[in-house]
Amino acid sequence: MAPDHIDFWFTMGSTYSYLSAMRLPEVERASGIRFRWRPFHLLVILQEMKHVPFADKPTKSAYMWRDIERRAARYGIPAKVPAPYPAKASITANLVAVLGMREGWGVEFVRAAYRHWFVLGQETGSEPNLSESLREIGRDPAQVLAAADSAQTREALAAETDAARELGIFGSPTFTVGRELFWGDDRLEDAISWHRHGAVQAGAVSR
Repeated sequence: MAPDHIDFWFTMGSTYSYLSAMRLPEVERASGIRFRWRPFHLLVILQEMKHVPFADKPTKSAYMWRDIERRAARYGIPAKVPAPYPAKASITANLVAVLGMREGWGVEFVRAAYRHWFVLGQETGSEPNLSESLREIGRDPAQVLAAADSAQTREALAAETDAARELGIFGSPTFTVGRELFWGDDRLEDAISWHRHGAVQAGAVSR
């Protein structure tokens, strides 16, 4: 039996995940498919693989920023690039996102934090991004950050990271339909097609 949703796996330090996070609500409306947002800490997996995609790779980084700029323009999403990168405190943003998903405000936080990163130039996971993003969605920063730093939230993030590893996820964003993986913002439409038809077909987003 096909799952009734698509899982959206992302880490808050991921640049390409900005595109997915900003366009996903509209994609949900257009497709009628529910997406489950699942933050995890990709850096742990990358370190295990001895691989950090863009750090100390200026030519590849330059391509990444130009590619994001082009794709953001295609979607009508604002993007002032290059944004501060790498995000040195992404684990904190991931912890807040995990807490928010559990409490029902996670999607709002993720989108606000990405806007502050890619539009205002505030590095994700650091100040003032964290506090300003939380206030923007009506949350008390001190209260949220204390809860995000709890053992329970850290264990929840570790569990999601373990689940991502078990699925074979190695990048962000990744979309999964059951155990079928689609890596990258540009594979979102393929994931939708797989959810509907069990195959990749053209023109999959509209109902």
